[in-house]
Amino acid sequence: MPILMLTALGEEEDRVLGPELGADDYVTKPVSPRELALRVASVLRRSREVPGRDVGIAPAVDGDLGVDVLGRRASPAGRPLALTAREFDLLAFLARHPGQVFTRAELLELVWGWDFGDQSTVTVHRSLREKVEADPTKPTRIPTVCGVGYRYDGSPSP
Repeated sequence: MPILMLTALGEEEDRVLGPELGADDYVTKPVSPRELALRVASVLRRSREVPGRDVGIAPAVDGDLGVDVLGRRASPAGRPLALTAREFDLLAFLARHPGQVFTRAELLELVWGWDFGDQSTVTVHRSLREKVEADPTKPTRIPTVCGVGYRYDGSPSP
């Protein structure tokens, strides 16, 4: 079920909290009817598209972390991770493109199909690091590329 939040709460904390809690889009009032219609159409289109349903996608394995795109499961050392849908989509996308750097805008478009919106949505998903990194303060799997964006490097060599 797609969720679009239409609210008068426009502070950054509110705009970040909406997607963090699972909203597919967050729109603040006032909004033009045309923009609202476009955003509704976009959320509905994305809800019909199921990420990772390509037949040829095999599970990604990175050291102790397995990412099963078709089963929408991720597990370090065989323990299932409790990931939100957005966290899983981001992890699966990055794991399928190791070593490539993506800007926030590119991730918004390539992972969630958004061609506009608050780019801090990507930053919010740093909580993903807390779930997949041995030390989230020194990320090795998903480091920030200063001034550019994010990259999936995988686990460090033993």
